[in-house]
Amino acid sequence: MSVAQSTSTGTILVVDDNPTNIQVLFDVLSESGYRVAIAKSGEAALQRLQSYHPDIILLDVMMPGIDGFETCQRLKTDPTTRNIPVIFMTALSDTVDKVKGLSLGAVDYITKPIQHEETLTRVRVHLQLSSTQKALEQRTTELSQTLDNLRQTQVHLVQSEKMSSLGQLVAGVAHEINNPINFINGNLEPAAEHVRDLIAFIELYRECYSQPHPKIQAWMDEVDVEYIEEDLPKLIDSMKIGCDRIRQLVLSLRNFARLDESHLKAVDLHEGIESTLLILQHCLKASPDCAAIQTSKNYGELPLVECYPSQLNQVFMNLLGNAIDALKEQARNAPPLWHPKISIRTYMSEPNWVNIAIADNGTGIPDEVKMKLFDPFFTTKPVGKGTGLGLSICHQIVTEKHKGKIYCYSTLGQGTEFVVQIPVRQGIGQVGA
Repeated sequence: MSVAQSTSTGTILVVDDNPTNIQVLFDVLSESGYRVAIAKSGEAALQRLQSYHPDIILLDVMMPGIDGFETCQRLKTDPTTRNIPVIFMTALSDTVDKVKGLSLGAVDYITKPIQHEETLTRVRVHLQLSSTQKALEQRTTELSQTLDNLRQTQVHLVQSEKMSSLGQLVAGVAHEINNPINFINGNLEPAAEHVRDLIAFIELYRECYSQPHPKIQAWMDEVDVEYIEEDLPKLIDSMKIGCDRIRQLVLSLRNFARLDESHLKAVDLHEGIESTLLILQHCLKASPDCAAIQTSKNYGELPLVECYPSQLNQVFMNLLGNAIDALKEQARNAPPLWHPKISIRTYMSEPNWVNIAIADNGTGIPDEVKMKLFDPFFTTKPVGKGTGLGLSICHQIVTEKHKGKIYCYSTLGQGTEFVVQIPVRQGIGQVGA
């Protein structure tokens, strides 16, 4: 019988090899409303306790075979019985024996011959203490669960607020850039046409006036008209390239934010990865402390995936950002021939599941840290450089929002790989779907 199944007065296991003592204790305890079980040896008690958990044990010290001390020691080393209070019964008055018993985990002593009132009082007190301890443990468990729920709620609120703020910021920047760049782009072609006309006019002037006025010739020599004729079309072409680059960046910002896609939508995940890489391009360039980070992409043939695009883009942003940080950390103590690298793979692991793997050859993650990676507010970064929410939010987005999985594989000194696995359609990832 488990503790939860016991009566309000409690169940007691009496372990004693003396029939007289057994009968006395059985009568005293039963008359007081307790449920009493009997074991006539330490071996019998241990055997019975495999399927029976009383609220308290009265244990005789001097018994043939396994004595009370050995029995108590075995009880306290067994996780299933270690919390059951043990009261020793002994005729011994030696303090050393009492200290030994208490050091083994016993809570009290009853001295033989048995005194009814003393026995009942000690049993009642320790049952009350045990009940109070269990209530405290239950309350602690409930509070711990409540704290975990509050942390998760906080993470969700932070993630939601962060996504809203980030999306609005990105979309606002994209909009503000888009208007002037469209203006510039719209005027580039007319400007190029005007340049071509002016160059044609100069050629026509030369054809008609092979000997220009000395002042005109001096000015043409001073500004190097021939160089201008050659360089001006190149300037227009480079402006077109720069303009196209900015327009591509604006498109990437819009794709990353996707404010108009708050619902599930079938999208090309590669577009989200490419948009994220473009936004992080400045972080991949060489710096005084780190060489340029090489990126390799091995994209598999993926179907359109039903997901929340902006949230998955945030996962890509966090994972790639962490990889960049790890590589820059490694660069401080890297060997001479080491080059920072990030590799991105996409593939189908099963017919209905897609995988996105992001790996780096950075510092790696210790096992003790790896176990806490997805815990809210856990971070190994210096104060002020990390909130401890990035990977926790990634885990929430992947597992809760997309019914997927996220794994971390890492070896110290060799690097880390995160693998995001999500279903092609959300119904696939749901239990019972």
